[in-house]
Amino acid sequence: MKKLIFTLITAGILFSCNNDDDSNPNTDLIGNWQLIEVLSDPGDGSGTFTSVESDKTITFKSGGIIASNGNLCDMGINSGNPTSGTYSTSKWTFNSPDCDNPEYDFTFEQNGNILIINYPCIEPCKVKYKKK
Repeated sequence: MKKLIFTLITAGILFSCNNDDDSNPNTDLIGNWQLIEVLSDPGDGSGTFTSVESDKTITFKSGGIIASNGNLCDMGINSGNPTSGTYSTSKWTFNSPDCDNPEYDFTFEQNGNILIINYPCIEPCKVKYKKK
């Protein structure tokens, strides 16, 4: 009987844990990211990332806030037009009220210290950031 009670209590504790990524964001994502490359495919699948010189950065903050010293809504490499929005690590998306379509969810992916944001195009349109 003691083993059954112990098993039930252990199972109750394990299943009561919250596993919601938005309430406990990926701490590796939090911080500043520097734009390093862009990819614009000409439509034939031959596009590759090209290095850029840019001071455009994106900052992921705790609480689901994303900010940039440039435009989050496009692939531009220029800074000087600060924008911000919200992100979700459960869906790996962000959106911004500064965009033409503030409800559009831009997707992104993180692999270690590299972050890739996908922009809406018929062909692949992406930007690559590196963690600072």
